[in-house]
Amino acid sequence: MAEIFEFAGDGLASDNSSLTQKLMSLLKAYPAELHGILTQNIDRLKDLSESDCEGLKPYAEGVIKAFVVSDFLADLIVRFPAQVAGWLEEQTESQGDVVSKKRWSGELEKALERCSSEQELHRALRLFRREKMFYIVWKDLVEGGEFEVTGRLMTWLAEVCIDGALSWLHGQLVDTYGEPVSRKGQPQKMLVLGMGKLGAGELNVSSDIDLIFTFPEHGETQGASRSIDNQNFFTRLGQKLIQALDNTTVDGFVFRVDMRLRPYGQSGALALSFAAMEEYYEDQGRDWERYAMIKAAPVAGDLLQGNRLLDELRPFVYRKYIDFGAIQSLRSMKDMIEREVLRKGIGHNIKLGAGGIREVEFIAQVFQLIRGGRDIKLQQRGLLDVLQVIKEDQLMPGAAVDELRSAYIFLRNIEHAIQGLADKQTQQIPSDELGRLRIAIALGFSSWKACEQVLEQHRENVSRHFADVIASPQDTEESKEDLKVWRLLWHAKMPSEESVEFFEELGCADPQAFDPLLRGFINSSKVRQLQAQGKDRLDLFMPKLLRVVVEQKINAETFDRLLRFVEAIIRRSAYLVLLNENPGALKELVRLFGESQWVGEQIAQMPLLLDELLHSESLYTPPDTQTLRDELRQEMLRIPQDDLEEQMEVLRYFKRAHVLRVAASDLRGSLPLMKVSDYLTFIAETVLAQVLDQAWLNMTSKYGRPMRDEVTACDPDFGIIGYGKLGGIELSYGSDTDLVFLHDAAEDLDTDGDNSINNQVFFIRLGQRIIHLLTTKTASGDIYEVDMRLRPSGNSGLLVSSVAAWHKYQDEKAWTWEHQALVRARFVAGSESVCTKFERARIEVLTKPRDADKLKQDVLEMREKMRTSHATTPGADGNLPYFDLKHDSGGIVDIEFMVQYAALRWAHKHPSVVRWSDNIRILESLAEAGVVRGELSEELCEIYRQYRSRGHRLALQNLPARIAPEEMLIERERVVEFWREIFEE
Repeated sequence: MAEIFEFAGDGLASDNSSLTQKLMSLLKAYPAELHGILTQNIDRLKDLSESDCEGLKPYAEGVIKAFVVSDFLADLIVRFPAQVAGWLEEQTESQGDVVSKKRWSGELEKALERCSSEQELHRALRLFRREKMFYIVWKDLVEGGEFEVTGRLMTWLAEVCIDGALSWLHGQLVDTYGEPVSRKGQPQKMLVLGMGKLGAGELNVSSDIDLIFTFPEHGETQGASRSIDNQNFFTRLGQKLIQALDNTTVDGFVFRVDMRLRPYGQSGALALSFAAMEEYYEDQGRDWERYAMIKAAPVAGDLLQGNRLLDELRPFVYRKYIDFGAIQSLRSMKDMIEREVLRKGIGHNIKLGAGGIREVEFIAQVFQLIRGGRDIKLQQRGLLDVLQVIKEDQLMPGAAVDELRSAYIFLRNIEHAIQGLADKQTQQIPSDELGRLRIAIALGFSSWKACEQVLEQHRENVSRHFADVIASPQDTEESKEDLKVWRLLWHAKMPSEESVEFFEELGCADPQAFDPLLRGFINSSKVRQLQAQGKDRLDLFMPKLLRVVVEQKINAETFDRLLRFVEAIIRRSAYLVLLNENPGALKELVRLFGESQWVGEQIAQMPLLLDELLHSESLYTPPDTQTLRDELRQEMLRIPQDDLEEQMEVLRYFKRAHVLRVAASDLRGSLPLMKVSDYLTFIAETVLAQVLDQAWLNMTSKYGRPMRDEVTACDPDFGIIGYGKLGGIELSYGSDTDLVFLHDAAEDLDTDGDNSINNQVFFIRLGQRIIHLLTTKTASGDIYEVDMRLRPSGNSGLLVSSVAAWHKYQDEKAWTWEHQALVRARFVAGSESVCTKFERARIEVLTKPRDADKLKQDVLEMREKMRTSHATTPGADGNLPYFDLKHDSGGIVDIEFMVQYAALRWAHKHPSVVRWSDNIRILESLAEAGVVRGELSEELCEIYRQYRSRGHRLALQNLPARIAPEEMLIERERVVEFWREIFEE
């Protein structure tokens, strides 16, 4: 890299001038735009004594450059000038790799030997990190160090801090609980696996660290008065290690720790045995976890055992056969990232944006995953090493690999400059001109324009090579049909009479309406005020849209909705580019708008959903539960754990995207009714599980974990119970969620954090957090509406109850209608232990013998109340203006009440009738038990399906669940007949 500002390694000889005078004399070496920042920092030094700054004089040129390129360095120089001078003097000459790491490890070990408490440990680690981070950032941005050196030094720093903290904390826990040993008596140590760039030895200057904790074997501790099992020991050790590294104190932090790559993600155990790790990856490991494990490396703890574990996992990562399926999996991951870039408007992100770091990584991973099982040379962690193998084996042209290597190094250098500016984890190029100029100076350029030219060339090269290796094949070429007539229509160069005649000849349903709609759109203020680029894109798009609209015989109402949609997105013309380049997506858009007003509104509210239309295979194939969870977990892994706003946006998109897939399949007729509700329910369960994980992480970081008993912390001992349509696996489009929250912790204990609160208070705040995440409305809307009125004592009751308190309420105080609701209740997210206790309590409550007459009276009275409140009022002629599918006599509620009554009436003799929570299977169980006639059960099930199917179709058109009064008369009459039969027995 050409440097335009030279840095004298040994600095200037000391002279009689003060440091600030010397710095002021160096201002002229930098552009005038930077003088404000420079003089501001120099003025801060003026408040210090001459003796404080004496040691910095030899490094004046470096100090002035540090003020330019890094607020992080500037702050340390001004706050600790004497210390900084000592650091610079001590580290003027770089040591050899092994010596440097050993030296750092020895320094930290001595510092930690003086620590007698965790608080002192935290401070020692942070002071050590402060010194070494100054050295690394100075060496990189001031001295113009090489990217490989910076990555290696950052990796050493992380490894030394992790290992030092782990060793100290292990000793402390041994003093309390004894030494963990295997069942054969062999001592056990925890292994820390470093993932991502930490594992590859290429850590960024302000990166978080992705870790996995594991240990060799199960057993228990020995040698102390209180013994615990190994998993408990290492879980506690892992929690303390995270706190030691991640917590922010007055001295800052060491490294942000991310544990989401561990098996099962945030819902998984913090530390697993080797056997459990091997079992997970063998049975449940996903493709994206294969990619993550490519860079896994032991970084602390028992390193020899760590290498043994990775040898055992190698067959999971590298297939023995040539695995071309990896390309499609990586392509899918790239699609998700591109969608994220589009949604967040982060095209200037040098990691995720087009031609960025991630694309170079993907290229290397393609060859590793396809051929790594057979070519051991590809089984390397470092990206540059992999590129060298690709070049040597001629898997890509040598010139292409050289371009990728140069681009990667440049991109990583600019990444370090961006992060070193303020010690922040970001890959986003600053939006302000001053920030960009500072980045350019750090990379040795005189201006941002010069830097940007080189950056864009590198990104263009990466994008081109990425397209050659991994990009999706282009959609079928657009029809060669001449668009001339459609352009004339769009530019309003055809008289209205001819336009109407043209639409009429092509078979438009209402040709008279099309022309004024189109001309009104052309003359709208948003269209007329478009900038040149947006206008060009719209001019390219509209003739194509008009042709598809006419080809699909779209009516005027749908055409109007499409025009309003286009008007809403034209200022974000990237969406027009997407549709221009993907004619298949445009056809799907028009078709969906024509078939469902509700779907059209969903896309209009969140145009990013257009991305779903690019992939017809996934659009019409909703994923199963496990795939849903895997996809959401991948999405969330790319978001910093503390970025709550972005987490909420991803959850909103995930929910809407998958509901769109269900609706598209429903409209096509490829998904039967029961599957529609199943998938909509799966989506809700997946989102609820993730929201619980996010809320739990947020709460425990503030207050620590609530205690299950005096010894054991909750993990999380919390459950979400779904009632109504969610509980009955019968969600529809736009359904809200009826929820109840339960916990299984000791109510009289407190959380184990520094900022401790009572367990019950913790769980109430956790519940509030969950509701906040689900219901907060942003520009993208909310995730789900939540109804908590079915909790004990309704709105006047506690937001979260213990399982025991909930059981007691159901046993002693609940009304009959609450037991009716309980028939359709189901555990949907949370701890297995809470699930087991809830299910046991539910069955116990529902199978209690009941007074048959009292039960019947209560059910009939409740039905009459609902009918009075919600049923359709007859007109003046005594006839119904319409039939409400849900509330009117002979409708859905009648069927639900019959099912609930029969289940409660006979569950004490036939517990199987309350095993399930959905009406169809309860009806089938009632028939199997002989409680109702088989023919009655079958017919009611069929009518119930017809009602719900009709309701789904109406929901897709944004219409209420009402039909003409003369429709479905036979079905309604049969339900009324069955009602009499059930209640007259």
